Amino acid sequence: MLNVWQKTCIKIAEWFLLWIVAGCLWAWWQPEAWIWFQPYITIGLGVIMLGMGLTLRLSDFSEALRMPKIIAIGVLAQFVIMPLAAYFWAKAMDLEIGLAIGLILVGSCPGGTASNVICYLARANVALSVLLTMCSTFAAVVMTPLLTQWLAGSYLPVDGWGLFRSMVQVVLIPLIAGLLINTALDRIQQHKRHTVRAAIHTVGPVVSIAVIVLVVSSIVAGNKMTIELAGPKLFCSVFLLHTTGFALGYFVMQWLGYGKAESRTVSIEVGMQNSGLGASLAKTHFADMVMAPVPAAISAVFHCLIGSALAGIWGRKR
Repeated sequence: MLNVWQKTCIKIAEWFLLWIVAGCLWAWWQPEAWIWFQPYITIGLGVIMLGMGLTLRLSDFSEALRMPKIIAIGVLAQFVIMPLAAYFWAKAMDLEIGLAIGLILVGSCPGGTASNVICYLARANVALSVLLTMCSTFAAVVMTPLLTQWLAGSYLPVDGWGLFRSMVQVVLIPLIAGLLINTALDRIQQHKRHTVRAAIHTVGPVVSIAVIVLVVSSIVAGNKMTIELAGPKLFCSVFLLHTTGFALGYFVMQWLGYGKAESRTVSIEVGMQNSGLGASLAKTHFADMVMAPVPAAISAVFHCLIGSALAGIWGRKR
């Protein structure tokens, strides 16, 4: 049975959309209350990746190997549909260079951890969602720099090697550290091990949501004037990017003959990006372009809105 603390944390995690929207609105009206977090965005992303690593075990990799086809399809869809859709909509909407690069960065990122919660609410395949998030995150260490260099390189030269180093530092090292710590827990007494892991699985999502809210809200606070200037083009392009991801992710799986649960899962995994990572990479590698991190902040709100709407529709169906 779940205790009160665990139930509270689960409820907090399920209402993550509310926290993101509330944080963005607060940051819009009181930027000074949030802008202080901007220097710590990279550290915050490292904390999120460490938390994700703490939920992984070596057995998860063997689970992925037991369903290689659907994992490969899901990861391939992630790194084909979203980057190309981002490039297409950046061109179609004639975005300013900084916004275009920011949109391409978001499209080239792996799936976001919030997708696992949405899959649960949408009656999708949660286990598959977790495996796809894990595999796409590890693959992103190589794929995100390559895709960004290829697609954003049509706008200006991109330091692909620098992006790769950042991915190793912000994603790979924290993930492996968390995985090693979780594996080491197998050596302690059983009741202590269960207590520690229960705490990690309970508190981890809440910490991740808190950091994501801080990241997104601090970007909104620091770029209020930029967002006002960008206007409808910015919001339309980000909305269309995620709508494309959700739609094509679902229809590709249906076309390949998979069931509704698997189709929903891949749709959510493709449509929901790790926007915090996109914001961190934009701040680090395109610091001279003040608009580059902005699409990531808008993305965090839109993919949660669309994902939550789909979860509400699909969740009502058995």
